[in-house]
Amino acid sequence: MDSKKEYFTIPQAAEFCSIGRVTFWRWVKSGHVKTSITPGGRYRILKEDLESFMRENGMLAAANKHFSKQKILIVDDDPNILSIFSKTLTSYNYETDVALNGFEAGIKVMQFKPDLVILDLVMPEPDGFEVCKLIKKNPATSHIKIIVLSGYGSKENLDQLTKAGAEIFLAKPVEEDILLDHIKKILT
Repeated sequence: MDSKKEYFTIPQAAEFCSIGRVTFWRWVKSGHVKTSITPGGRYRILKEDLESFMRENGMLAAANKHFSKQKILIVDDDPNILSIFSKTLTSYNYETDVALNGFEAGIKVMQFKPDLVILDLVMPEPDGFEVCKLIKKNPATSHIKIIVLSGYGSKENLDQLTKAGAEIFLAKPVEEDILLDHIKKILT
């Protein structure tokens, strides 16, 4: 195990989740929680894996109590928008990462494990519609909330996004306070 990373024992992880040790142990044994085993045969849970497990399983209140920053992935093919949004959201104590296209977004979703994706519609393949569908179709990422930002707010696009699983559509350009208000509502 990497000595720089933070690990939890079964009792510590159970306490973090505000549940009993036996219940948490069952989740570990059934494979619901990603663990490592020490040379002495003890189970350890990496902090990032515990956080992801909690968020994916509706333990948002408990996760927010222990993990201070919520993660937001910003996906847009305009580097200026990525920079502005990233700086703004970081200043509001969100942890951010960025992706310039749909392919990069797919990789970052799996590595960064965001709570929310702010997604542009029109960008290099796969476009925002496809990225939204892929996130919501995958059981490992379907819990991720999605806000779509676009200048293309036609009825057809809105219907397609609703079917794909996006929570909110906002027209570009969007005012900072409106975006932040929607982010707060989605992440509580």
